[in-house]
Amino acid sequence: MITNTELQRKGDQYPASIISYKKNIDTLYFYTANNVVLQLTVVRDNVIRFRYSTTGIFENDFSYAITKYASRGYNKLELIEEADAYIISTQKLLCHIDKANTGVKIYDASDNKLIHQDELGFHWEENYEFGGDIVKMSKVSHDGESYYGLGDKPVQLNLKGKHYQNWVTDSYAYTKDSDPIYKAIPFYIGLHHTKSYGIFFDNTFRSFFDFAYERKNVTSFWAHGGEMNYYFIYGPKMEDVIAGYTDLTGKPHQLPPLWALGYHQCKWSYYPESKVKEITSKFRELQIPCDAIYLDIDYMDGFRCFTWNKDYFPDPKRMVKELADDGFKTVVIIDPGIKIDMKYRIFKEGLKNDYFCKRADGPFMKGKVWPG
Repeated sequence: MITNTELQRKGDQYPASIISYKKNIDTLYFYTANNVVLQLTVVRDNVIRFRYSTTGIFENDFSYAITKYASRGYNKLELIEEADAYIISTQKLLCHIDKANTGVKIYDASDNKLIHQDELGFHWEENYEFGGDIVKMSKVSHDGESYYGLGDKPVQLNLKGKHYQNWVTDSYAYTKDSDPIYKAIPFYIGLHHTKSYGIFFDNTFRSFFDFAYERKNVTSFWAHGGEMNYYFIYGPKMEDVIAGYTDLTGKPHQLPPLWALGYHQCKWSYYPESKVKEITSKFRELQIPCDAIYLDIDYMDGFRCFTWNKDYFPDPKRMVKELADDGFKTVVIIDPGIKIDMKYRIFKEGLKNDYFCKRADGPFMKGKVWPG
């Protein structure tokens, strides 16, 4: 982990004072004395995008995550210049940009309460360890502030006091606090004094998030490459933040079944049938809403896909019906590999019909499918 002390020692670059600005319909460019440029775009009245360049030249504006519909800007942008700051106002937000260093403070326009602010803000340094660049953003972590998000990290819901990296990893037999694991979702929600906001860091390089771990009152995120390019999404309610996030990243054209949007209980692994029933009964006893229960590889007969272990699940059809009667959908895992076994009907069918992948030189593609 790179500390701010190390950043200072290695000769990193912070924005200098703002010397000029340019305003388009929905976008502002703030130019500094040391060539750092802040591009600020008001996407919605509660969504602001921040991009930083250390050379004055921005990368091509492309994103794997943002939908084309999200690029439409907000045409009611107002800018006021004061002695020490520029103030951008929308119907829901007041965004202050400090003239001395481009530092950002964001207020709720309805009551003028501070929601979010930079600590050191944006800074850049050369990555001496691995090569390339590091782009970093540090924010003030307010007293009582809590953080949620980043996908299914194996920790408590509140991420404060923790740090994580986003680097998709097939992590076998992970445990509490293992990191990284399967998902890389660079989006989190901050909540303090009943007001919530979201940060979506749109950067595909290996990235890191520190929620007041290294320093008690500072939250930061950074990446080993790419741009400092993030979206601030205001609530004040969490559901408003999620609505703003999906405005950016997309909403389904057709809604899935209602049960698919509910809570799903999944782990490796629930077996035999009595254990599955114990789990589902406990959910109902505690009145915790749950719409689906997952069965992992142990429901299979010797890890053979499309089979059942009859010792653990003697009558799957009956069990699935009973779970459905209790309001649970049953979801079973299917592996990408088929077990090599000449007595296994599915394997023989695959051979007969030439279903399996082959290597470039002809033989079948063989490999291990965890855990064996």
